[in-house]
Amino acid sequence: MHRKGFIFDLDGVIVDTAKYHFLAWKNLAKNLGFDFTEAQNEQLKGVSRADSLQKILNWGNTSVSEAKFQELMTLKNTEYLGYIDKMDDSEILVDVPRVLDFLKANNQGISLGSASKNARKILEKVHLLPKFDAIVDGNDVSKAKPDPEVFLIAAKAVNCKPEDCIVFEDSVAGVEAANLANMISIGIGSKDVLHEADYIFKDFSEISEAFITELINK
Repeated sequence: MHRKGFIFDLDGVIVDTAKYHFLAWKNLAKNLGFDFTEAQNEQLKGVSRADSLQKILNWGNTSVSEAKFQELMTLKNTEYLGYIDKMDDSEILVDVPRVLDFLKANNQGISLGSASKNARKILEKVHLLPKFDAIVDGNDVSKAKPDPEVFLIAAKAVNCKPEDCIVFEDSVAGVEAANLANMISIGIGSKDVLHEADYIFKDFSEISEAFITELINK
């Protein structure tokens, strides 16, 4: 078999931490005196913490000082980390370990490409950290998706050329980043949302070993 690089986003692909971001942002907005909806939360997928907060303040027609802005970011992250601390492997999304184990058994490069600054901690909590050859997260990049930086670094980390990489993503910005990096993009989620991806599956239960083998041999 050829050796390819398989790059996984974290939130919404391996675990669903979006719900914890939502709860933390919702409480923050509530304390500032306005509502924050699930539809708005969808628009924050793959967006950095600072950019997310700016969007929320704009939606709430609110502006704050730079010092207050930093304080709000810290508050939100502290609440989010409180949720993360309680995570365990029951939170891993369906069939993710099966796919990781198959890739490992076939000596493929496995890396994480996530905007999350808490990626290592989350993978430790759900006992998946040893499955990855490389972790590239929000601490390693300066540009947010749809910029392909995170995926290009993740490819390099497993010694694979971009065109030999396959990316699993649940966000529009992530799919766009994979496409810009000249990688095969696999959308995990809704066909209506992720229609720019090369392939789209509801979740990993729809991804067969035969399909992965096909990708490896391409």
